[in-house]
Amino acid sequence: MKFVYFIESLSNWVGRAFGWCILILTLSVCYEVFVRYVLNSPTVWAFDVMIQMYGALFLMSGAYALAQDAHVRGDVLYRLFPVRLQAGLDFLLYLLFFFPGMFALAWYGAEIASDSWRYKEVSWNSPARIQIYFFKTLIPLAGGLLILQGMAELVRCWIAMRTGVWMDRLDDVKETDQLLIDNPDLLKS
Repeated sequence: MKFVYFIESLSNWVGRAFGWCILILTLSVCYEVFVRYVLNSPTVWAFDVMIQMYGALFLMSGAYALAQDAHVRGDVLYRLFPVRLQAGLDFLLYLLFFFPGMFALAWYGAEIASDSWRYKEVSWNSPARIQIYFFKTLIPLAGGLLILQGMAELVRCWIAMRTGVWMDRLDDVKETDQLLIDNPDLLKS
């Protein structure tokens, strides 16, 4: 269980750290809109910054979402199944689909990042030609973090298959609707 919570806390920490990309993304968009439409002086770098911040946020928040059980699931029938069946299905689906995809992401992402570093690749999307090899390094890192979190999820499934109870997840930010479901008294205030 310590193994699962250690990996989950790592995924949570990385997800929260890269969550700050939203602030940088928002500020750069606001700045670009202001200088472009008010001062009539668009920047050459804002587009690249926006793409990289969004990409970094997207890549590095996957393990966080998995740790929080926040990925979208078509659970029309799944939620009606007993816990042991849910865990068995999850276990099988992780082995058949998740891990092959994440190993491919890490493997080919490492090749892409390595090539990008070798060529000191720059962006061709704008005149700024900013370096993107730093950004491409996030691809294999995201794959590795997702593989780690996936292993923690396999352990969760194994425990649930044996005990019939899902392990608790580390608490973090919850959606408002989930808070209201968990605490109906909040509606009264």
